[in-house]
This record gives sequence, structure tokens and C-alpha cells, in this order.
Amino acid sequence: MKLVGATDIGLQRSENQDSYRAGRCTDGAAWGVVCDGMGGANGGRLASGLACAVMERVVEAGLERRNGVPNEQTMLSGALEQANRIVYEKACATPDLEGMGTTAVCVLVRGGMAHYAHVGDSRLYLYRNGRLHQLTKDHSMVQELVEQGRLTEEEAEKHPRKNLITRALGVGQELQPDFGVKEVSPRDILLLCSDGLSNCVQVGEIEHILSHTPFFDTAQALVAQALRGGGHDNITVLLIQIKGAEESNG
Repeated sequence: MKLVGATDIGLQRSENQDSYRAGRCTDGAAWGVVCDGMGGANGGRLASGLACAVMERVVEAGLERRNGVPNEQTMLSGALEQANRIVYEKACATPDLEGMGTTAVCVLVRGGMAHYAHVGDSRLYLYRNGRLHQLTKDHSMVQELVEQGRLTEEEAEKHPRKNLITRALGVGQELQPDFGVKEVSPRDILLLCSDGLSNCVQVGEIEHILSHTPFFDTAQALVAQALRGGGHDNITVLLIQIKGAEESNG
């Protein structure tokens, strides 16, 4: 498995409130997480950083177990729940951090399957044979309007309240992530990103970059394209290429 990631403050923010982590294990498994924080002052940056650190610890501990390894959804669920608890407790204990939270999208690739979970509007895509497929569905007000038939996909892309999310990690004691699983094949690429990428770079542009860029240059190339597209927000991308892909994309 190959991993590459990049994050950038963008052109209009005073600090970068995105965070990401990733890792590989000796059994061939790989995992990754991207978080996009929210909250005034340092709240968003702290929330996303805490969430990523907790999830890294929980997932790697689970993968290192020699016996009784939990199934992948259980592992991801436990990581999200612990991250939610720690971020929420930190916010409750610190008045200046009240209301902080973060999106989270995470994936664990093992045994030819990609197990994933998310909350908020950070996304997971699968790139296969030149096409990009969105695996997650945003937890956002605009997405709900699309599902109700009150907005088209095209209208949603330009909606002024597109950034209002309906679920987040760390804002309450209860968390409602969505889970999924997808079979993956050699040469597939999994792309995790914050909305700083998905709001500024069109699907066709992402496909072109992934098709024509050596793998280890793709993260920076996608960030650069988002900056050219306006760089309205922090930008974070994390890519995992499935084992056996050495013969293409670098």
C-alpha cells in the first residue's frame, strides 16, 4: 500500500484547522483519517488534532493485537466514539472551547476491502479506471435538501449555505457516524479530503490529476488545483493506493 497526504491553510483562512493521520501495518493493512475542525479561536484546530490523535492510537492498537482482533467496523466505531468523548469533554471543561467540533472521515483497508466511516462533510472517494466515485454522503443541510428533491445536485454545488453540516464529532455525547465497505483492487486509489478540496476542484479535474500525475505527487497537485480554484478554505487530501499499483501512477 502507498500513502501520500498534504494539507494547506488555503488563501482566506488565518489558521489551518484540518488534520490528518495515516499508517501501514506489517500484515498489509493501511488506514487513514481526515478531520476538518470547527470552532472559534483555536477550537477547530484542537478538535481536529485531538480526534486524529485518538483515532490513530485506537486503530493502531487494534491492528497490533495478536489475538481477538476486532472486526473493522467495530474498530472504526470505537475509535470515533473515543475521539468524540475526548473532544466533547475537553470542550465542556474549557469555556473558550465551547462548541468546538470536527468532521471525520476514516478508512481501514485490509484483505481487499476498504471499511470506512464518516461524520460531517469530509469525503471518501474511490478512483478506479480513470473514474472517481464518491463513497460517502455529506451530513449537511444542502445534502438533505437534495434528498428531499428541493435542490438539484447542480444547485447544491453553488448553494450559499453549503458549509452547514448536520453532524459533527465532539459537539455532544452521542455520535451518529455512517459506515460502509467497498471491495478494492490493485491500482485503485482511495482519496480522503476535507471540503476545501471538494468545494474548489471539480470531479473531472481530480480525475485528470490522478490519471496524469505520479502517485507521490498527487497530493500536492490536488492542493495546488484547489488553490487555483480559489482556496476558500483549508485544504487536506490523503491518498491510499492499493498494493499492486506500482505499474501505474508512479
